[in-house]
Amino acid sequence: MQSTDLGNKESGKIWHRKPSPATRDGIIVNIIHNTSDYHPKVLRFLNVAFDGTGDCLIAGDHQGNIYVFDLYGNRFNLVQRTAQACTALAFNLRRKSEFLVALADYSIKCFDTVTKELVSWMRGHESSVFSISVHASGKYAITTSSDTAQLWDLDTFQRKRKLNIRQSVGIQKVFFLPLSNTILSCFKDNSIFAWECDTLFCKYQLPAPPESSSILYKVFAVTRDGRILAAGGKSNHLHLWCLETRQLFRIIQMPTKVRAIRHLEFLPDSFDAGSNQVLGVLSQDGIMRFINIQTCKLLFEIGSLDEGISSSVISPHGRYIASIMENGSLNIYSVQALTQEINKPPLPLVKVIEDLPKNKLSSSDLKMKVTSGRVQQPAKSRGSKIQTRILKQDLTGDFESKKNELPDGLNKKCLQILLKGYGEYPTKYRMFIWRSLLQLPENHTAFSSLIDKGTHVTFLNLQKKYPIKSRKLLRVLQRTLSALAHWSVIFSDTPYLPLLAFPFVKLFQNNQLICFEVIATLIINWCQHWFEYFPNPPINILSMIENVLAFHDKELLQHFIDHDITSQLYAWPLLETVFSEVLTREEWLKLFDNIFSNHPSFLLMTVVAYNICSRVPLLNCNLKDDFETVEDMQAEVDQQRVEDEAWYQKQELLRKAEETRREMLLQEEEKIIQQRQRLAAVKRELKVKEMHLQDAARRRFLKLQQDQQEMELRRLDDEIGRKVYMRDREIAATARDLEMRQLELESQKRLYEKDLTENQAAVAKEMRADADAYRRKVDLEEHMFHKLIEAGETQSQKTQKVIKENLAKAEQACLNTDWQIQSLHKQKCDDLQRNKCYQEVAKLLRENRRKEIEILNAMVEQEAKKWKEAEGKEFCLRSAKKASALSDASRKWFLKQEINAAVEHAENPCHKEEPRFQNEQEDSSCLPRTSHLNDSSEMHPSTQISLNRRAVEWDTTEQNLIQKVRNLRQRLTAQARHRCQTPHLLAA
Repeated sequence: MQSTDLGNKESGKIWHRKPSPATRDGIIVNIIHNTSDYHPKVLRFLNVAFDGTGDCLIAGDHQGNIYVFDLYGNRFNLVQRTAQACTALAFNLRRKSEFLVALADYSIKCFDTVTKELVSWMRGHESSVFSISVHASGKYAITTSSDTAQLWDLDTFQRKRKLNIRQSVGIQKVFFLPLSNTILSCFKDNSIFAWECDTLFCKYQLPAPPESSSILYKVFAVTRDGRILAAGGKSNHLHLWCLETRQLFRIIQMPTKVRAIRHLEFLPDSFDAGSNQVLGVLSQDGIMRFINIQTCKLLFEIGSLDEGISSSVISPHGRYIASIMENGSLNIYSVQALTQEINKPPLPLVKVIEDLPKNKLSSSDLKMKVTSGRVQQPAKSRGSKIQTRILKQDLTGDFESKKNELPDGLNKKCLQILLKGYGEYPTKYRMFIWRSLLQLPENHTAFSSLIDKGTHVTFLNLQKKYPIKSRKLLRVLQRTLSALAHWSVIFSDTPYLPLLAFPFVKLFQNNQLICFEVIATLIINWCQHWFEYFPNPPINILSMIENVLAFHDKELLQHFIDHDITSQLYAWPLLETVFSEVLTREEWLKLFDNIFSNHPSFLLMTVVAYNICSRVPLLNCNLKDDFETVEDMQAEVDQQRVEDEAWYQKQELLRKAEETRREMLLQEEEKIIQQRQRLAAVKRELKVKEMHLQDAARRRFLKLQQDQQEMELRRLDDEIGRKVYMRDREIAATARDLEMRQLELESQKRLYEKDLTENQAAVAKEMRADADAYRRKVDLEEHMFHKLIEAGETQSQKTQKVIKENLAKAEQACLNTDWQIQSLHKQKCDDLQRNKCYQEVAKLLRENRRKEIEILNAMVEQEAKKWKEAEGKEFCLRSAKKASALSDASRKWFLKQEINAAVEHAENPCHKEEPRFQNEQEDSSCLPRTSHLNDSSEMHPSTQISLNRRAVEWDTTEQNLIQKVRNLRQRLTAQARHRCQTPHLLAA
């Protein structure tokens, strides 16, 4: 046994000489990891996992060092240092270089073994992850902890679903069934559910195990085909469940030294089509025992009481077993070395079939004990001579009945009746019927031993002689022919063996064991006399065919004899190709339905029947060359087909090369895209990590800050309460100050109104004085005019009085209106000021003071405006007085002129008076009647309108007076003329 210490090396060889594991223990190499520090210590391995090929495995120790071991290339590499213990590993992802690792901080990380970079970081678990199950496609993964199971998408590394359970029911294991889309969930209460992966729909639940053998399941294992579930726990009993029927079909009792089962795993076999028969059972004593679940025989075991096993993993192809030992080291076992004693080429095994009773089985009926010892294997045949036996028919009834009985409950007689009625077996059950008819032993170990010998030297260059387009088919044909050659040396020199085996290889290419056993059974039972004249054709068999042909068709045989045609030409080519070159696939399958169901001589009868069915074209051939021409043509056709196939294969290779290059380009582009995505993911993960670090730093000070914040909050509450109290007091004081200010403003308003009233009274007094002066002036004028016009004195006085009264009323109304407008404007300003004051109560005292200042400024401005308006009105008043003075002067001048004219007329009544009305009118029109309007542009608009209205009234009154004076003058003139005509009146 070789031992390798990793030490501080990051890479190196796993072993330094070719390993030769002993049959006794089967250990290839023992791997340990010791540090070379000042205080050396052993770093214990905790978990191990194989990749999809089975030639590489990954292992992690309790310090977070993760190594990749390439068993094929004999290299190990340190791919990651996580700085914390790993709790689970998975290495069978779709991207072959990536792996998943569950860490002690409950997180799952994805790393790349080539670039050694972090691909993704997944969080979501709140307890340690102890299991990672990856889907067969590598696209999904299930991580399981004690409280939950989570389904992840490995393309986006996002969580798709989460399985939540009650706290009282824990999870034992959740995993994918191999090669299927089903998830199996196992809980601590022994309940087992199957779920559909895509929809998470519950497909079924397994029933409870029988009470007589009820155990709490702890560990589980499933065969590769997903049909059988093995479960165990703290007991020496193993339960085997059939997942197709969903029933417990067997209970296996381990030896008494086994008290608890710690781990279960099936041993894969490349040739059992996934129906694994060997189960590895790791018990509490550290020994892993491998048993056959059908025979319940103990095959071999690994580990010992001194060097116990902690956990084990088996490679997917079943060649290696990686075990973590209790001392922390890692052992790699060779399954071939462990099974060397039992994997010996056999004579056919006898398989005992026993029907189970149809009534319900109890747990005692299902129990089978594991017995010690090895499975008995037949010795390997030696020499090139093939042992054969002749099938003889026994006419006794007992032998006939036994002969008709077939395995799996079939009956040969019934099958023959079915075949006779339908002409063929159902396609769905054909392979099953053939296996029963041929009674194949299905000896996996013997076939494995033949395959392990490798490719036979005779068939190394098989592709040159038989170029087959499908490389898989060529590889299976080469492997099958090599196994036949290793089984018997004579087959290495049999030239027609590839032609004989090819149709069966093509039919059973997915199950090589069945293919090998079908060909071997056919050779032993139907071709057993073909080698008596080896290497020549079987003359005895051909003679039998010729005799049968002579019995059934003498004419055809005589035709063959006449043209020197022997059975080697018309019979032997059909036999060595087993009709595969003259029949279609469906016809060939129907033929062998009949061949396998009848006596071996049926094959010879088929050759004769084929020739008889073809007698018409054969009788038309008159020359031997025609027959050999047919054979040569067939050879030429085959040669041409080979050449065409080679040409097509070359074209296919060129096309594939082009596609490969395109795929390489696409892959490179995809790698670049993936690299960018990974870089983005790394950046995102670094950002998330930074956020997590910030969160951690914040959480470290959270408690202290929380206490300080609580104290600060209490202090702030007190401060806020005090501030609120002070604010309420200040608001109340401010409200009182505002009330006082309002009272002051009201007082100022009353004083202002009083001043306005006094001013108004003074103005009214002044106006009354002006009015008195005006009335006195009017009285004087009336007195002067009374001497001239006594008749119109009363009317003129009334008219002037009315005009004066109306003018005074208009002026008083204008003043009152102005006072009302000013009062309303003042009230509005005061209301606005009060509203602003009320709205600003809640504000600070400084703002209130500023508002007061603004109010005062507004009052000052309003006062200035009022004074300005008063000045404007006073100016208007002066203009009106000036116009009135001008009007008075005009009237005085007019009256003086009229008086002078009247006196002159009185002195000389007969004097002819020249008309002066037009000139007087023109003179009067030249008077400055509207001179007071010249300065109207400098007045207020309302004042200007009032003055214009007054000027119009004055003009109207003056025109009326002038017209009255004219009328008076005309009457006086008429009176004067009348006096001149009546002199006696002059004295009067």
